[in-house]
Amino acid sequence: MEEFRRSYNRLCEESGAEPQEAVLQQLHQLPKGGLDLTTQSLTVETCRALGKLLHKETLLKELVLSDCMLSEEGSTLLFQGLCANTSVQHLDLKGNNLRATGAEALGKLLRQNKSIQSLTLEWNNLGTWEDAFATFCGGLAANSALRQLDLRNNQISHKGAEELALALKGNTTLQQLDLRWNNIGLLGGRALVNCLPSNRTLWKLDLAGNNVPGDILRAVEQAMDHNQDRLTAFRENQARTKILSKEVQHLQEEKSKQFLDLMETIDKQREEMARDSRLQMTEAALALSEQKVRDLGELLVAGDQERQSLSQRHEKERKLERQEAANRESKLLRDLSAANEKNLLLRSQVDELERKARSQQEQLFLTKQELTNTSAELKIRAIQAEERLDVEKRRAKQNMEDLEKLHSKEVDHMTRHLEESERAMQERVQRLEALRLSLEEELSRMKAAVLSERGQAEEELIKARNQARLEEQHRLAHLEEKIRLLAQARDEAQGTCVQQKQMVAESQARVSQLNLQMEGQQRRLEELQQELINKDQEKVAEVARVRVELQEQMGRMQADLVAQEALREKVAALERQMKVIGSEHREALLDRESENASLREKLRLKEAEISRIRDEEAQRASFLQNAVLAYVQGSPLRALSPPK
Repeated sequence: MEEFRRSYNRLCEESGAEPQEAVLQQLHQLPKGGLDLTTQSLTVETCRALGKLLHKETLLKELVLSDCMLSEEGSTLLFQGLCANTSVQHLDLKGNNLRATGAEALGKLLRQNKSIQSLTLEWNNLGTWEDAFATFCGGLAANSALRQLDLRNNQISHKGAEELALALKGNTTLQQLDLRWNNIGLLGGRALVNCLPSNRTLWKLDLAGNNVPGDILRAVEQAMDHNQDRLTAFRENQARTKILSKEVQHLQEEKSKQFLDLMETIDKQREEMARDSRLQMTEAALALSEQKVRDLGELLVAGDQERQSLSQRHEKERKLERQEAANRESKLLRDLSAANEKNLLLRSQVDELERKARSQQEQLFLTKQELTNTSAELKIRAIQAEERLDVEKRRAKQNMEDLEKLHSKEVDHMTRHLEESERAMQERVQRLEALRLSLEEELSRMKAAVLSERGQAEEELIKARNQARLEEQHRLAHLEEKIRLLAQARDEAQGTCVQQKQMVAESQARVSQLNLQMEGQQRRLEELQQELINKDQEKVAEVARVRVELQEQMGRMQADLVAQEALREKVAALERQMKVIGSEHREALLDRESENASLREKLRLKEAEISRIRDEEAQRASFLQNAVLAYVQGSPLRALSPPK
């Protein structure tokens, strides 16, 4: 408020006038939110400064200017400042002898100001000038903020009352109007009574001391009582409507929360369904990998058996060779050469088998790599499907109204996508199966080639034996000659035999190494089988856990549905209650309207009776006047009476 005082001093200095000490003292003692200048004689300069201050002031709530004897110019300046004010709610202008200019300025103030709710104009002369008071009433009709108006002792005539009646027909916010101690009279009271059916907000109207007949006062009281009842019913209905709207809003919020919870539950179920589908795909991939591992294990077992059979045959052939070398020293060279050839063949076969084993290991590695690639592709597709599902979720949340259609489209799209991915996986499995079949065919061809080579070797051995027999028969004669040479060559043959034994030992060592490698591969297969068993157990546990979670979520969803049904029943009950209240309100309004109609009919009858009485009184007055005129005309003092 100190700022308000400094601004007042500054404005007075700018206008070249001295600040009033009384005003400065009141500003120094200014209470919070109010300015009281009662009984202070305000000059025009002070009014101009206060008007400029009130134009922008936002702290004052109440302005009291009673008994300040404002001049017309000063009041106009003050009212101009108040036109743009948005904080003053109570304005007291009691006893300021406002006249025509003040009434017009007040009309302009009421048109432009949107904050003043209480206006006190007691002990002024606003009703003396009818045109100015009509301007004031026009501003009152256009005002939408004023709630209380005090017009006591303002010389308001019946014409001013008619202007006030017109203003009250257009005003929809005024609630209290004090018109005591004016000159409204019968006609003004009738005009006010006629305007009251059009105004449903005014619930207090004081007309004491206005020479208004008692029946009009009773009609005014009835109208005020009716407006009070209507206002009370409206407030009760508004309070009930507010309570019901809050309840409905609360129910809608709870319903939206439940709907969001249900959507979250559905999203979780979709995620769990996607997880189940991924688990099923993983199980299928694991089953395929297990089948491939079993097939490869069977191939390895077949390779082991074939190697064992080859090693056994090799041992038998070596025994035969030893027996033939021990029994037939004469055939040692040929047998040794045959043994060398057989050893070479066996070495080539062992090398070929080793190459086949390496190729099978490479094929096994490639198959594992393809399995990992397939699983990676499945994971990528699953992630893509999840991303698409997330996109569809967001899209579904944005388009809540088309949720079911979009859900069906999404399900169709996902089923088609899953069918396509399943067909792709089936084609992949078929290709892998074809690859396995081709590998098996290649293995069978290799077995057939080994068998054919074995048959050819046996045939060549038979041919060699026959040829050796023939040569032995042909060379029996030459053997005796070569015994000496053979004796010399025997030592060499023994050395060669030692070398052959070393080579055989090396081949046995290689075979043992191959057996060790096979055992390592078998242990690896057992480890893989154990891992598959562990994964199966984990998968079963995960599936059981997911089923339990699904059952719990289904239980929660059922509970949510039951709660939602209860909320729907509650909403329906509230709607029925609102309908009952609305019907009761309509019935009350109809009763009030019928009561108003009966009161209007009674009022019309009273007015007809009053007009009849008035006509009778006029006739009586005319009769009396005629009698008086006749008496005056007949009296001797007629010549002394003044002319009319």
